[in-house]
Amino acid sequence: MLRSMTGFGQSAIELNGERVTIEVSAVNHRFLESSFRLPGVWAAVEPFLREAAKLQVARGKLNINIRREHGPLGRMKVCFDADAAESYISACRELAHRMNSTESVSLNTLATLEGVFYPEEDEKDLEQIKEALIRGLNEALVQLNVARTAEGAAMGRDISLRVDQMREALDVIESMIPEIEKAYEERLKARVAELTEDLSLREDRVAVEVALLADKNAIHEEVVRLKAHLEHVLELLGSEEPVGRELNFLSQEIQREANTLGSKLRDIGVIREVLRIKSELEKLREQAQNVE
Repeated sequence: MLRSMTGFGQSAIELNGERVTIEVSAVNHRFLESSFRLPGVWAAVEPFLREAAKLQVARGKLNINIRREHGPLGRMKVCFDADAAESYISACRELAHRMNSTESVSLNTLATLEGVFYPEEDEKDLEQIKEALIRGLNEALVQLNVARTAEGAAMGRDISLRVDQMREALDVIESMIPEIEKAYEERLKARVAELTEDLSLREDRVAVEVALLADKNAIHEEVVRLKAHLEHVLELLGSEEPVGRELNFLSQEIQREANTLGSKLRDIGVIREVLRIKSELEKLREQAQNVE
C-alpha cells in the first residue's frame, strides 16, 4: 500500500467553549519536517503535537495550522495594561530628553508595542489542552492519510504499468539473444583467426583476447538482475511500510543495469528496447519521488 507525500486534512474540536480548527497540508520532502502555526499561549504544547505527527507520517513536509475562535460568539476579549503603557511612555520621554527632541510616542505606535494590549486568557489546564489538540490533530492526520493513500493507490497502478512495460522490453531483448550470440560467435571466430595469423602471439594471449570478447558481450547477468529488481519493485507496492526511499534506490540500480546492457551490445534492436526501459524508468522515478 503506497502513500503519496501530498495531501490535506482538517478537523474541528471544542475546547472550553471555543471552536478550534486544525488544518494539515503535506508536500514532498526528503525527510519528515513539521511546521506549526498556533496561538502563542499554546506554544508549550507544540513538542507533543510534533511527536503525535511522527506516529502517523513517516516522510514529507507538514504544514499544521491551528486556529481558535475566542468565546461562544467567536469574539476575543482584549485587555489593556496601563502600567506597561506608562513604562513605554516614560522611556520615550527620557529618550527624547537625551536627544533634545520634542517628539513623543504616538498612540498608534504605543498600541503596537508588546504587552500594551493582550488577549484575556483564562487559567486552563495545560494537560487538558494538550489532549484536546492531539485528538484534533490526529483526526486531521487521519483525513490527510486517507487522501495520501488514495493518491498512492493511483501511483502504485502507474508504477506497476511501468514495470510491465520494462518487462516486455526485457522479453524482447531475451528473444534476440540467440541471434545476437550467433553474430557474436562469427565475429569472435574472425578475431581469433586474425590473431593466430601472427605466429609470434602465444596461445595464452589468444585465450585472453577470446575471454575478454566473451565477457564484453555477455548480458545474461544484467537481464537476470533487472528482472530481480523489477520483481522487487512489485513486492514493495504491496508493503505496509513506507517504501519511497527504497523505490528511489531501486530505480538507480535499474538505471545502472540498463546502462550496462546498452553499452555491451550495439545491436539496434537491443538499443531500442534499452531506451524503452529507460523511458519507462524515468516515469517510475517521477512517481517514486512522491512516495512516502
